[in-house]
Amino acid sequence: MEKRVVFTHKTLPYLLLAPQLAITLIFFFWPAGQAIWQSFFLEDAFGGGKEFVGLDNYIALFNDPSYYDSFWVTVVFSLLVASIGLAVALLLAVMADRVVRFATTYKTLIIWPYAVAPAVVGVLWVFMFSPAIGTVAVYLAQLGIGWNPQLNANDAMILVVMASIWKQISYNFLFFLAGLQAIPRSLIEAAAIDGASPFRRFWSIVFPLLSPTTFFLLIINMVYAFFDTFAIIDITTQGGPGSSTNVLVYNVYKTAFKSFDYGSSGAQSVILLLIVVALTVIQFRYIDRKVQY
Repeated sequence: MEKRVVFTHKTLPYLLLAPQLAITLIFFFWPAGQAIWQSFFLEDAFGGGKEFVGLDNYIALFNDPSYYDSFWVTVVFSLLVASIGLAVALLLAVMADRVVRFATTYKTLIIWPYAVAPAVVGVLWVFMFSPAIGTVAVYLAQLGIGWNPQLNANDAMILVVMASIWKQISYNFLFFLAGLQAIPRSLIEAAAIDGASPFRRFWSIVFPLLSPTTFFLLIINMVYAFFDTFAIIDITTQGGPGSSTNVLVYNVYKTAFKSFDYGSSGAQSVILLLIVVALTVIQFRYIDRKVQY
């Protein structure tokens, strides 16, 4: 028999929801509304006033070649972070699901990076891969491998991708591990009795049953790459060298707080939000059809 919670007072559910609704309105909807409003104005950086310009900020963006460069950098960066991050997390989850001895220790060590703040992640990876003092960079130099993310665009992209994946991999690992543990062992054992190889069992049984988890994590990781990697990029490369790691969210920051062009920054924020919403809708419209719930 299904059990349902019955509230004795009609206003109690609304009171319980009120804190979360207040946080959402104050820290999400209110800033989004401000960005939309700001995108229609040309503002003086020193508070001298503002002028309504309509869609001029948007038109200027679409006529700016550097904005298109930032867009393609974001596409490459987000695809690398999402695809490699999910693949590595799934591999670790499969390995953790098979561990018998020290399983708790192994899982705890993988989960730890999620507790580290993004800014701290950036500092850690800068110390490891700094051409002058980084332990990993020095070791690469001893092997004859040239590494300088301050001058080489490819090295800088590799650095921010690795740091972003490391920060998010614990989150992906937790969901994949939970999904693996929810799969009935009887299905895998039946396939093994039928002579299916480990790879065949994973590809034909395990991975299809993980498709809802994979689809959810794909959306979360794309949103993470678009929005939540700002601190990592700011600490490690600051969008450089040149504009090789200048993703859209970092370009919003530079336009507002370095160029003091708040109208253009607001327009970029609105466009970035629309891109993420459109991407999410496309994923639900087309990729969701291949998900087996």
